[in-house]
Amino acid sequence: MQRHQLLNTQVQVQRLASSIAMGGMATRLALAAVCSIVLLSSLGTVAATGKTGRITVYWGQTASEGSLRKACESNLYSTVILSFLTHFGGGRYKLNLAGHSWSAVSPDIKYCQSKKILVLLSIGGGIGKYSLASEADAKAVAKHLWDFYLGGSSRSRPFGNAVLDGIDFDIELGSSKHYDDLAKYLKKYSGKGKRKVWLTAAPQCPFPDRMLGEALRTGLFDRVHVQFYNNPVCSYRAGNVAAFTRAWNKWANSLPRGSVYLGLPASPRAAGSGYVDPATLKSRVLPIIQRSRNYGGIMLWSRYWDIQTGYSKAVKRAV
Repeated sequence: MQRHQLLNTQVQVQRLASSIAMGGMATRLALAAVCSIVLLSSLGTVAATGKTGRITVYWGQTASEGSLRKACESNLYSTVILSFLTHFGGGRYKLNLAGHSWSAVSPDIKYCQSKKILVLLSIGGGIGKYSLASEADAKAVAKHLWDFYLGGSSRSRPFGNAVLDGIDFDIELGSSKHYDDLAKYLKKYSGKGKRKVWLTAAPQCPFPDRMLGEALRTGLFDRVHVQFYNNPVCSYRAGNVAAFTRAWNKWANSLPRGSVYLGLPASPRAAGSGYVDPATLKSRVLPIIQRSRNYGGIMLWSRYWDIQTGYSKAVKRAV
């Protein structure tokens, strides 16, 4: 609709321009008015992001969700996040891809990337033991992530020569200290390999996030997948629309250089609260969040639950 209106106003400008040589004051005023309409129409088109079709999904916590390759073959996701590196800091590391063979993941990562799908590793999660004791500890963790998962080298890379696209911060336990340092050290590696190092985060929707607030203020994160679930104070539901909208706007306004995704459970059983059915998402929620210029799409927990409900299939064209 906006495109047709813009074309119509451009035609009016051309017609008036042909008569401007007559020098009439009324003509010049009319031309100025139409030009203003064209400018406003153009700005309006840019300001509203609208649909992106982008869905991020977390994968890796049960063998029942199928392989990483199958997830990417579905053509439903633009980003898949492997979850989780559940232990890090103090020289101790543990990767937990429950029920999945690490060696089988390596060729699947390459397959996904061949389809222009980003594959990241999430650090943290709701279980495990992790923290950063100091800036030096953050630097050491960044080096470990670079050498074992990103563009560095090690004899003990879990996924062999497959190179992940970046790191996701899902910090829910322990201390909030030094994640800003970790982000800075990871981003420094971005120019050292063949791939950009993407940084994403999954903060809780109460703003600012108590664990990642300092890290996000660095402005180094390309994207945030805000968890609008398990947080009744800011999740979407009838009677809480105003609070949800305020929370979304705070996140969108706080990250002008990054994109913001709406994080949701793909099933009522995937979280304690915060599930939004597909019909409500499309008719009620997306019209609110797609007004933001840095709206990026949605994030789903998780691939397993998405298979059970078909959530992403139901909403893909609307997001």
